[in-house]
Amino acid sequence: MHAVCLPKGTRKCRVAGRAMQNSMMKHQERPPEGNLTEPMEFVLLDFADAPHLQWFLFGLFLIIYIMILIGNGTVFLITKLDPALQTPMYFLLGNFSFLEICYVSVVLPRMLTSLCTQRRTISLVACAAQMCFFLMLGATECFLLAVMAYDRYMAICHPLHYPLVMNYKVCVQLVAGSWIGGIPVQIGQTFQIFSLSFCGSNLINHFFCDIPPILKLACGISVVKETMVYIVAMLLGTVPFPLILVSYSKIISTILKLPSATSRAKAFSTCSSHLIVVTLFFGSATITYLRPKTQDSAGTDKVLSLFYTIATPLFNPMIYSLRNKDVIKALKKLLCK
Repeated sequence: MHAVCLPKGTRKCRVAGRAMQNSMMKHQERPPEGNLTEPMEFVLLDFADAPHLQWFLFGLFLIIYIMILIGNGTVFLITKLDPALQTPMYFLLGNFSFLEICYVSVVLPRMLTSLCTQRRTISLVACAAQMCFFLMLGATECFLLAVMAYDRYMAICHPLHYPLVMNYKVCVQLVAGSWIGGIPVQIGQTFQIFSLSFCGSNLINHFFCDIPPILKLACGISVVKETMVYIVAMLLGTVPFPLILVSYSKIISTILKLPSATSRAKAFSTCSSHLIVVTLFFGSATITYLRPKTQDSAGTDKVLSLFYTIATPLFNPMIYSLRNKDVIKALKKLLCK
C-alpha cells in the first residue's frame, strides 16, 4: 500500500506514510490469537485464594507432616526391631509405613515452602518430576494394599498353608514387585502428559502437580488422548482394588463360619484396620480421577486430594497401632528402653 500525496502536502504525506508503516509492522509482529506457548515454569496456586489463612495453614500442615513422620517412622522401627513382630503381616506393615513417609514427602515439603515464602513458581522439569514420583508411589501403595489383603486372606482362609506360602522370600518378592511394578508405566505416563502443548495460562489451581489440573492447561488435547491418560493413570489403581474386594469377600465369608464369637471378633479386628485404610485411599482417589470434570471442580479436587495424600498417611499409624495389641506392646517396650 502506497501513500498518494500532492506536492503541497509532502510533509503531511511522509508523516502519514510512516504511521501507516509502523501500524503494519505492529500488526505483522503481533502473534495470532490463541498462539501456542511452552511455559518453562508453572505457578502452583495451592491456597492463594485464602491469603489470610496462609500462616495458619503453614502451621497446620507442618504439624501434620511432623506427626506423619513420627507416627509412620515409629511403626517402621518397631516392626524392624521387635522380635515378636517378625511376621509377614508386620513386615508388610513396616514397608507400608515407610512408603507413606516417601509418598507424603513428595507433596508436603514443597507446599510448606510455598506457604512460607509465598513463592509458588515451579519449573516444568520439577513439576514433571513431582508428578512422576507421586504416580509411582501411588501405584506402589495400590499394589502394597493388595498384597496386604492377600496376606490376610491366606492367614484366615488357609492358615495351615500360610507359613509355607507367605515365607520371607515370597514377602520380599511381593514387596519388591509392588515398588518396581508401576515405575515404567508411570514414567511413560508422565512423558505422555508433558509432551502435550500448553497454551495460555501457566497457573495450576492445585497444591501439587497432579494429572487433572495439568491437563486443563493443555491445548488441542482430544477426548481420545485425555481418556487414554486417565485409563493409564487409573489402570494401576483399579486392577488391585477388585483383588482386594475378592480377598475380603472370602475373608468375611470364612470369618462368619467360625464357631467362636471371640475368634470372629479377633479376625474382624485384624482386618478392619486394613479396610479403613483401603476405603480412605481408594475412595477419595477414585472420586477425584473418575468423576466428571467441571469448571468449578478445582476446589473439590483439592479437598479430595488431601484425603489420599495426607489423611491416609496421617491416620495409618493410629488405625494400625490403636487397634493392635501387639503393636501397642512393642511400642511400650521401645519407650521403656
